[in-house]
Amino acid sequence: MVSRLGALLTRFPDCLEEDAWTGVRWRVGDAMVAHVFGGEDQLFRIVFRAEPGEVLAFERLGPPYFRASWGENTVGLLLDDATDWEELAELLTDSYCLMAPPRLAEQVPRPSLHETAEPQA
Repeated sequence: MVSRLGALLTRFPDCLEEDAWTGVRWRVGDAMVAHVFGGEDQLFRIVFRAEPGEVLAFERLGPPYFRASWGENTVGLLLDDATDWEELAELLTDSYCLMAPPRLAEQVPRPSLHETAEPQA
């Protein structure tokens, strides 16, 4: 799991993997992009950054999402066999782009509004 996350996150400019107080985290400069760790309940979690309005939306979705108890823009996801890794990749891309300096964030390809917009009837 850590290898899979590392392969995704370290492809971003200047995003570095390091051991955290528990688990592993990825940072750009001094800013945390993502942090994965296991709990005493034997569940694995990843926390990452999101726009403030999205934090509330994730919190309301409920499991597997949760609001982290630290940071106003930090949300989390329980990782398990049902994890949608494609969606997680998009969330981590957003997290990186929120935390990276603009000169680095603009180097990361992201879906355009035209690609993500629903077709109109």
